[in-house]
Amino acid sequence: MSLIGDVLDLAALPDDALPGSALAFARLSLLDWLACGRAGVREPLAGKMRELAALEGGRGVASLFGGGRAPARMAALVNGATSHALDYDDTHFAHVGHPSVAIFPAALAVAEERGSDVGAVVRAFLVGAEASIRIGVALGAAHYNRGFHQTATAGAFGATVAAGRLMGLTRDQMRVALGLCATRASGLKSQFGTMGKPYNAGIAASNGVECATLAALGFTSCDDGLLDRQGFLPTHSDAIDEAAAFRDPPPETFLFEAVKYKLHACCHGTHAMIEALLEARRERGTAADEVASLQVFTNPRWLSVCDIKRPRTGLEVKFSYAWLAGMALSDIDTARDATYTDRLAGDARLADFATRVTVTGEEGLSDMQARCSLTLRNNETLTVTHDLADPIRPEVLEQGLLRKAEALLGAAETAGIRAIALEDAPETATDLGRTIRGGDDT
Repeated sequence: MSLIGDVLDLAALPDDALPGSALAFARLSLLDWLACGRAGVREPLAGKMRELAALEGGRGVASLFGGGRAPARMAALVNGATSHALDYDDTHFAHVGHPSVAIFPAALAVAEERGSDVGAVVRAFLVGAEASIRIGVALGAAHYNRGFHQTATAGAFGATVAAGRLMGLTRDQMRVALGLCATRASGLKSQFGTMGKPYNAGIAASNGVECATLAALGFTSCDDGLLDRQGFLPTHSDAIDEAAAFRDPPPETFLFEAVKYKLHACCHGTHAMIEALLEARRERGTAADEVASLQVFTNPRWLSVCDIKRPRTGLEVKFSYAWLAGMALSDIDTARDATYTDRLAGDARLADFATRVTVTGEEGLSDMQARCSLTLRNNETLTVTHDLADPIRPEVLEQGLLRKAEALLGAAETAGIRAIALEDAPETATDLGRTIRGGDDT
């Protein structure tokens, strides 16, 4: 079976073939996405995206974070960008992408237009996320390392699958939709640290709605947009690993279950370092002013992502190992998004600490691992490590995500999104849309 065939089989999996354990994680991702999107409304980007929607106008069938409605494709664009504005959403390290912000906006927009229920949204998201992850695995590290943002590239294919599933596309129509997506998917890492990064997530979601809609309207495309000689993978990766993508085919195994959630409001590539340094702070009482030098060892791919040596803005602090290390050892809360201000970027103590930090890529470390070697002013040395792949019990994870949501939204709003995301109730996409609008009934 070819990669395109495997993706089409995945897209057509019946509801009862979807594993309950993977669906449970999809529900957690819905909770997390709602929290990030509702909190993202406060970011300047969100207002600009809603302004764009207002300028373009059109038939308002789908809800926008922050209030109002727009056509499905525009709603997906606005909501994808808004929910990624804080860079606080889930990550899947197998293809280094953020599943929720690319796929939930596409699924919800189509579901609102078609009158689907929340369960159908979650199932479409899960299948779309799994498709994006497996396409990302096939693209391999070479794709990401060349500068492509996989949330936007592989994520667009996942958004297409999710939208197409909710539209009820036939197998042939889904093939067309994926072929069209192959010529639309785009997004570059050069945008990291700017509004262009969350915009990438919106582009992915919007592409998914557009490509699925065109396929439903009878558009045509190439037979294999993925692996045609000039298809997406051959033109966007130097090291295609088609076999790895479906080594453990669904429904037996869903790679999505390895999804990770951010409990710090910064780039996920920095979280292993932060956790390691927090352990040193908790267990040894190590403080920033005691440290003569700090060596951070991380997977080399992160060096082009989150090693901004001298951040100029609060947003750039989220991509700075040196600044975040100083924050962790100075009891500055890395979990609260409100911490990351432009004033923090100009903090003299953090700037001084950053001069003592060296960040080194080490091939032997996975994307989720970090090792920190601290030399203290008394000449004592200390080594701490952390691996984000270490399992967290589901109930512990749920409580962590609820605490994160409460920090972003407050207890009352968190209770509302918890009810629609985690409780097995017969809510519709209309109810979910009302939730993301914040109760706005316009």
